[in-house]
Amino acid sequence: MLDIKLIKDNLDTVVQGMKKRRANIDFSPFLENEEKRKSLLVDIEELRHLRNTVSDEIAKMKKSGQDAQPSINKMKGVSEQIKEMDKTLNELDAWIKAFLINIPNLPHEDVPMGKDDTENRLEKRWGSPPSFDFEIKDHADIAEDLGILNLGCAAKLAGSRFPLYIGAGARLERALINFMLDIHITEHGYKEVLPPFIVNRETMTGTGQLPKFEEDLFKLEGWDYYLIPTSEVPMTNIPAGEILDESKLPMKFTAFTPCFRSEAGSYGKDTKGLIRQHQFNKVEMVKITSPESSFDELESLLANAEEILQRLELPYQVVTLCTGDLGFSAAKTYDLEVWMPGQDKYREISSCSNCLDFQARRANIRFRRENAKKPEFCHTLNGSGLAVGRTFAAILENYQMEDGTVKVPKALVPYMGGLEIIEYES
Repeated sequence: MLDIKLIKDNLDTVVQGMKKRRANIDFSPFLENEEKRKSLLVDIEELRHLRNTVSDEIAKMKKSGQDAQPSINKMKGVSEQIKEMDKTLNELDAWIKAFLINIPNLPHEDVPMGKDDTENRLEKRWGSPPSFDFEIKDHADIAEDLGILNLGCAAKLAGSRFPLYIGAGARLERALINFMLDIHITEHGYKEVLPPFIVNRETMTGTGQLPKFEEDLFKLEGWDYYLIPTSEVPMTNIPAGEILDESKLPMKFTAFTPCFRSEAGSYGKDTKGLIRQHQFNKVEMVKITSPESSFDELESLLANAEEILQRLELPYQVVTLCTGDLGFSAAKTYDLEVWMPGQDKYREISSCSNCLDFQARRANIRFRRENAKKPEFCHTLNGSGLAVGRTFAAILENYQMEDGTVKVPKALVPYMGGLEIIEYES
């Protein structure tokens, strides 16, 4: 959520930032209601001061035996007036909050201008795409032929866009999860958590999923609870409503969870394989930092995600998302895109974002500097480390062999119990 003072003091900058995002927002109703709110607050305070003053006079009149009834009657009218004004004030506060909570974050000055993902800025590439002297297959065909993934049975059990990993497929998925977590915990300094997979409306609102993206979520019927679309949601909200000591920053969390997304509006896109599923596994990283360190922490967050791909020896590229492709809560985002030979292109496998104080304002996450009187809002960051199903798919496509088997990346062999080649399973 944007700071009200920022909007009022830098309206032109905010409007231009929204236009860069291709979000044409009329701030005039907000400014009008904010002025009404301020004026009303002054009026209420004046009436309360009057009521307190007259109440003291009434007490003195009663003590001296004077008739205080006319003053009492007058104050009843003032109290009713204050009550009505408080009601109007609450309505204005609710309107302002509802307006602000639907406004996206401002893009950072380093974010390139652009209309969509075709105008993202390439930062670098790592590794060389493998060359094959045989006809290659995509990951879905490889996995089905090996008997390690059965999407047809998953559709019978749940519906389309759900996976069913079998045998070495299930083991590979589990190996990837453990491999990623071990690196982030033991080498990158994150604290492992296992959060709830169901959260309430307040938690979803804190990270920006609600109210704007409710159609993208799975809601529990009869409950105001939601399945998490990413563990960013519960992990970012761990310190919600708290004032942290500066010495506790940065807080660094990592978690493996399944993620649940309705994929509303994506019909016809990536219907084959593991790229776009209603349920998928992900290892996520979250940081809660001080404002001055957040962009350094973004670079290290990106490096942590890259480390996983490098150890798996999967070619990838890093792009900075343009203003038209930037997520709702993010001020700046790097995407890691892994090479997918079966699709002959790079595909997103991780997004690493700095949200500045946008989520912290929504979730009321603050910290206090040493000897400071007032607390400040933290900055929050999140990044995939990595999307496990997409990593699974990338391994199958990049490590496929002519006989239909798949070589296990060296870094994963210990996690696969020494298995070096994934062969057909009946």
